[in-house]
Amino acid sequence: MTPVALTIAGSDSSGGAGIQADLKTFAALGVYGASVITALTAQNTTGVTGIHQVPAEFVTAQIDAVFADLEIGAVKIGMVADLGVIAAIAAGLERWSPKHIVLDPVMVATSGDRLLAAEAVDALRTKLIPQASLITPNLLEAAALLDEPIAANEGAIASQGQRLLAMGCRAVLIKGGHGQGAESTDYFVTSAGTIALAAPRVATKNTHGTGCSLSSAIAAGLAKGEDMETAVRHAKTWISAAIAAADRFTVGHGHGPVHHFHRFY
Repeated sequence: MTPVALTIAGSDSSGGAGIQADLKTFAALGVYGASVITALTAQNTTGVTGIHQVPAEFVTAQIDAVFADLEIGAVKIGMVADLGVIAAIAAGLERWSPKHIVLDPVMVATSGDRLLAAEAVDALRTKLIPQASLITPNLLEAAALLDEPIAANEGAIASQGQRLLAMGCRAVLIKGGHGQGAESTDYFVTSAGTIALAAPRVATKNTHGTGCSLSSAIAAGLAKGEDMETAVRHAKTWISAAIAAADRFTVGHGHGPVHHFHRFY
């Protein structure tokens, strides 16, 4: 059977992040991609100039249309910036009970623009995180979800990961791309402990959509039947190569996109 993954996220008009990055990731990894659009953004590589929310009832209609027809192997959730939309997604997931849910708690764009309203953070904690198989916050987002300072060392990161697990998700991947040093280390946290996943840090400004693409790559692996740790490891390897190849592109004047199809051209 054809593996199918669904992305529930916002659209990026410049094509580097959000729905567009997710669908490119699914295609690059051999998975058929479907989408539920939660918001339209006016953005490019230099920033976000506008956000237009999709009505919650239409998000519900998209969810039901996709699940009623397609055999969804995994769901990735990205930008959800509205309380009504979060409630609609939570209800839809409860209704259709997908096997795997990867939640990327997108709060701030690569450009620095805030994408998630403060009042939506609590709804994220209480409605979506408890349903997630995996959440993938970066260091800033993990701290924001916990109302704590940004973790400064591996012990603090592991501790924050355990507190995020206590919110109800089954696993946490705290991304270290915002850290310092020669390596970019992500931390995969489960009830069994913490695994550090390191890759060489790439000196490039072309990192637009990195988090979206990583979470989608994990969802793609899960849709193909990989276990969680394997899916996370494979996704880490793939996104590291996509970042390393990003400078093959000359796209925009700000943070350009990663190279989703680096294996092909």
